[in-house]
Amino acid sequence: MLPRMSARKRVPALVVSGFLGSGKTTLVRHLLADAQRAGRRAAVVSNEFGELGIDGALLNRADDDYVELSGGCVCCRLSDELVETLQQLRERANPDLVIVETSGVALPYDVQLNFWRDPIADWIETDVAVIVVNAEQLAQGRDLDGIFAQQVSSADLLLLNKIDLVAPAALAELEAALREIEPDAPLIRAVRAQVDPALLFPPDPDGVRERRRSEPTESRPHHHESFATEVLSFAEVSDPEALLERVRALAPLRAKGFVLTSAGPRILQGVGPRIELSKLDFEPPADLLGRIVLIRRSNA
Repeated sequence: MLPRMSARKRVPALVVSGFLGSGKTTLVRHLLADAQRAGRRAAVVSNEFGELGIDGALLNRADDDYVELSGGCVCCRLSDELVETLQQLRERANPDLVIVETSGVALPYDVQLNFWRDPIADWIETDVAVIVVNAEQLAQGRDLDGIFAQQVSSADLLLLNKIDLVAPAALAELEAALREIEPDAPLIRAVRAQVDPALLFPPDPDGVRERRRSEPTESRPHHHESFATEVLSFAEVSDPEALLERVRALAPLRAKGFVLTSAGPRILQGVGPRIELSKLDFEPPADLLGRIVLIRRSNA
């Protein structure tokens, strides 16, 4: 079970963070389904980088308990908007759980600092940064400096995801690599981000989380690495394999979008060299169909 609400209904909060394509949205979908089964209301703020509302469609959220923030990052440029949005969600949706899904380039600790600001500090019970790590990315040694390392070092809990994409014998070595960056945070293995939600709020016997809320550390100035986005548009895709090859040849860090094939609508997901088309369990919004967002490092 997730943390209990007090009589004043102080609400637990999760920051779901991790590098591009680690599986953050999949985890949030899992948490929302679990909350629905348990009769709990989860409010979500999503800040995915340059994805045209694709994550909102994947989460199937069009209610008063979902807000997408764009035009910047919630760990810095949109921090004031995040605080305002959370307060509005509190008043509008009265949630039992708050989830902030950051962009893949955000620094989670700087997002958490916003939970300790007025007026939301009065009703947030505890906050945890869950950092989702793509096991395949880690095994291949891709993009592990800079933002990735900063995210991992900010973890209250590490979720080593997509372990089905690596050899079982490699897992101990991958965990050791994460331990070099963050030696203390609990670590959980997962496939498709399937994890008991109760494990995402690990015990805090030494009161570390409580102390940092009462004596928060100031955010240090930081600069994001430069990323650029490109949107590809398609009519009906007659040759799915050719589409996959075209996207793969563009070598994006991340690719995501909905396309129409002769077999029906599909979602294209790409992380590094792994580019795949998958079936959907819902009808994507018409304005997003035939659009794929690519994210690359910028040369600027």
